[in-house]
Amino acid sequence: MSTTTPTSLSSFEIRPTATPTSDEDRAAALAAPRFGTVFTDHMARISWSEDQGWHDRRVEAYGPLLLDPATAVLHYAQEIFEGMKAYRHADGSVWTFRPWANAERFARSARRLALPELSEEDFLGSLAALVATDAAWVPSGEETSLYLRPFMYASEAFLGVRPSRAAEYLVIASPVGPYFASGVQPVSIWVAEDYHRAGAGGTGAAKCGGNYAASLLPQQEAYALGYDQVCFLDASTNTLVEELGGMNVFLVHADGSVSTPELSGSILEGVTRSSILQLLRDAGHQVHERPVPLTELRAGLEDGSVAEVFACGTAAVVTPIGRLGGQGFDLTVGDGSAGPVTSSVRSELMDIQYGRVADRHGWLHRLL
Repeated sequence: MSTTTPTSLSSFEIRPTATPTSDEDRAAALAAPRFGTVFTDHMARISWSEDQGWHDRRVEAYGPLLLDPATAVLHYAQEIFEGMKAYRHADGSVWTFRPWANAERFARSARRLALPELSEEDFLGSLAALVATDAAWVPSGEETSLYLRPFMYASEAFLGVRPSRAAEYLVIASPVGPYFASGVQPVSIWVAEDYHRAGAGGTGAAKCGGNYAASLLPQQEAYALGYDQVCFLDASTNTLVEELGGMNVFLVHADGSVSTPELSGSILEGVTRSSILQLLRDAGHQVHERPVPLTELRAGLEDGSVAEVFACGTAAVVTPIGRLGGQGFDLTVGDGSAGPVTSSVRSELMDIQYGRVADRHGWLHRLL
């Protein structure tokens, strides 16, 4: 359900920075925002200990973290994160998109990584507190937003393989423009058959850094081969399409139906993914969440029964895929350009996020 009034900020103490960014420097940063390179003046933070639970809710100056060399996260990778955006609407208000879904996934990720679960109230409150404090950093240009990065890490200084007895939760924010500076262009995908992102019973369904670290070498190899991104197959059979390093995958068939790999426990349950599933169904498409064999995808591209392929995620929203390659094949998707279904669902989703059309599913949540 959408929320039309800002989340209460009362539980967070605001500790303003002593060195705020000047209006001139902030304006320069907002004029051409680059993804994840410039950050706002503050960060939201909550501490946790086994004895005290969650405590010391505050917004404080953005700055380096002081970590003991024995801090658990540095040795055992016990950490999780989320990615979401705050959107400036035409009336100046600031909204985010389905944050309760991110809060729920954050709690699931915490559970899988043996970290303390954060309540939805604290999760939403931290977003509202940071955005209210750094409201001037929310851009208003076309396809611009304030990217929000909540994360949690094991902060106990202890060398031992057990769950940490202390943790820190933070939210940092970065003004961003379009993920692809040159505009929405079809990307090329290399199918990795020698590497896997995650396996059955692993952490594939959790949003933790280790999953992304595992994707970096095959991504690097894909670049060297002339491809933009890498697609992973399932670890059990090495035959089923799963996801890209950070995005879910959709196939649009020539008959108008749409398929996407089913959630198997090794695929991240994307908030953008579930939103697109709903929008496609609203538009009358038959949508199938099911296993997608690579052989089926290849055959569909060769005979034209697969007309479009696209990827989706918070950062890039919806990205058309124009080329799919792998060991022994190099195929063009359709005519190599963004197809009508891909373009339509991308436009509709962004129109909802920016408040340009009615939010009929109650997905928007007001922050300011």
